[in-house]
This record gives sequence, structure tokens and C-alpha cells, in this order.
Amino acid sequence: MLVPVLTRQARRDGETVHSPEERVTEVAGLAEAIDLDVQTADVVRVPNARPATLFGNGKVDEIAASVQAGEIGLVVVDHPITPIQQRNLELAWKTKVLDRTGLILEIFGRRAETREGRLQVELAHLTYQRGRLVRSWTHLERQRGGFGFLGGPGETQIETDRRLIQERITRIRGELETVVKTRALHRSGRAKVPYPVVALVGYTNAGKSTLFNTLTGADVFAKDQVFATLDPTMRELALPSGRRVILSDTVGFISNLPTMLVAAFRATLEEVVNADVILHVRDIAHAETDAQKSDVVDVLVDLGLDPHHADAPIIEVLNKSDRLSADDRVVLDERLARTDATAVLVSALAGDGLDALLSLIDDRVSADTIERTVSLRPEDGALMSWIFEHAHVVTRETDEMGATTLQLRLDPQRAAQLDAKLS
Repeated sequence: MLVPVLTRQARRDGETVHSPEERVTEVAGLAEAIDLDVQTADVVRVPNARPATLFGNGKVDEIAASVQAGEIGLVVVDHPITPIQQRNLELAWKTKVLDRTGLILEIFGRRAETREGRLQVELAHLTYQRGRLVRSWTHLERQRGGFGFLGGPGETQIETDRRLIQERITRIRGELETVVKTRALHRSGRAKVPYPVVALVGYTNAGKSTLFNTLTGADVFAKDQVFATLDPTMRELALPSGRRVILSDTVGFISNLPTMLVAAFRATLEEVVNADVILHVRDIAHAETDAQKSDVVDVLVDLGLDPHHADAPIIEVLNKSDRLSADDRVVLDERLARTDATAVLVSALAGDGLDALLSLIDDRVSADTIERTVSLRPEDGALMSWIFEHAHVVTRETDEMGATTLQLRLDPQRAAQLDAKLS
């Protein structure tokens, strides 16, 4: 396990980055997530990145000796490496080499369970692999003749492989377009029912699935492990006012999340983009919680959201408060009371702070709603059906004459439509 640190790499202004020690811990956790036995994990200072091997010759030879002595079967480099670098390092170390992107793709391939999730992972994996068919494998250097089978005139095996990969990518994209259309239909169906969508986002292992389970009573797989959840899950949730929302659990983010994964999972992440409220779940007890927040914000920006905008529908859920000391909890509570009305301190595991969180969600989804009280006669069945389809009915009372009084909450557009029907 190697964590290269490019010592001359420039930092963007205000950028919050992970320490080398935290990167070692994180990449070891990634490896263990797919049952790899981590023998060693080292930080490697790289003054100048070498185009051929990333590392200098001396460091390459030193690592080669360690790999041979320890009979290591896989070296993970926690940094993007080019196909040429990967090939050269595998030749020098005589073992398989994976970079960070390859490792994350392996995890996603292991964890995806739904057909949609598997398609998304395969698309990302093929996109990654397509650019790596430049190795010195002998079967990729053979030429095929121009007659029969798949090869065209003088077509090399590597060209055939690339073409087959591209054809598969095209088929998968077509299938995922169907998924996107299906999700759009589901969203339009939910739009007919006045149930706002509340989406959970956050750094991997921040506790999203635990929070989801605690709030909804669901049994989504939740474990102290990176990328425990890949496939999106939705459940209905009742708020203190009686209003109901749809809570959506999504894939966790991570630093340097491969762009091909963001692109492949865009169909899933559209649930976040179109959500009425976004709960950004943070592991507030983590030593690098600010750096993790920065990584999540970067992904949200890539999705077209602006978390820094004053009207951004984001609530920060500062999770794992049970891991803070009593003094730290008091200080954080006082700071939030003074400065931030869009954050709440909770423990999804212990249940602390969840009432405050639900109230904050309630306030957000009810901020633009209009309340109405209407009285309907027994013959107003069509109007009552419309109301139950397009409004949130808070209370319903029926008197001895059969007249029904409803207290409603509606969005402004539906309220205007109701007024027109009542006039």
C-alpha cells in the first residue's frame, strides 16, 4: 500500500486537503473493504513525478525488493497512474498494480446489487479499462487477418478489444438511458403526491445508512465500512407536523472520487439534484471532517448544485456526537446556537438530536406551503379526490350531515388551482 505525496504539487487557495497519515488510513480501509490483507502501508514523498514510473528509479528498486521479500501479490498506489506507469511498475515489481481509481472500482463492483448499480459500475469499469489497453501483453500485439470472425483487414487484437469495449459501453449507456427515463417517471409520479424528497449525502462511512435506518425503521445494510451502501433506497418518513416526506439514501462520496464514477452514477445522483432538501451527513468526530466536507461539496458542485448559495436546500447533519467528549459537545452546541441555523448535532446510533433534525426538515419543506381549510359536501367527491391527490391533508372531520372539513397544506401552485376549483 503506497501513498505518494507529490511535494511540489501546488495547492489551490483555501483548499482543505487530507493529511498523508489520514490517506494511509483511508486507503487501507478501502483495501480491507474487499477483504485484501494489507501487509504494509507507506507514505512515499515524490519530489518530481516521473512520466514512466511516477517514482524515481531508486524508490522503484527499493519497493521491488520489498515486494519480492514479502511475496506481495498486489500493490495499491493511492494516486492516479497512467497506463504506461502501471505497465512499467508491474514489470519492475513483478506483481499486479492498482491505482486509487482501480481500487474504488473493485469495491463498487463487489457491492452493487441491483441491476442498475451493476450497469453503472460496469460502465465506469469499461471506461477506465478502455484507456489501459496499451500493455505489452503478447495477445494484444497479434494481428488478425481480414477474413472471418470479428477482425477487419489487418486489425490488431488491441483494436478488436477496444472496439468490443466501446460496443459494450454503447449498449450499457442505452440501458442506463432507460433507467433515467424510468426515474423521471417515478419522480413525476411522486410530484402528483405532495411528498417532498429529502436526500442523504455525505462522505463514505459518515453514518448515512444508520441515520436512514433510525429515522425510517428500515434495515438498509449499515456497517462501519467504506461504501457500505451503493444502491439507492427510499422510504416514507413522517415529520412532527404530520407531513410525510420521502427519504432517499445514496452512495457515499470520497476524496478524489473518479470522474467516471460520478458520470456513471449520475442517474442515481439525480435524486440528489432534484431533492427538496439535502441532508449533508458529516462524521463530526472525524479528525478530518472539514476535508471530508470539502470533498462532498466538490461533488455537489460537479452535479450542478451550489452548496454555498444562501437558498441552497442543505442541512448539515453533524453525526456521531456520541464519539465527542462532553466538553466538545457543549462547545459545538453553543457555536451552532450562535451561528448556524442550518446545522444540527446528532447521533444516529444513540438517537440524540433526531427530534431537532426532524423539526428542521419540517420547517424546510413547509416553508413555501400555504394552509387552507375547506368544507366539502357529500356530493363533492371529485374535488375531495383531487385534494387527497395534490395536497397534504392535516386533519379531516365529518359532521352528522355528511359535510367534511379538511385542513390542508399545499404548494402555491396547487393552492391557486384549489382556489379556482372552489370559486
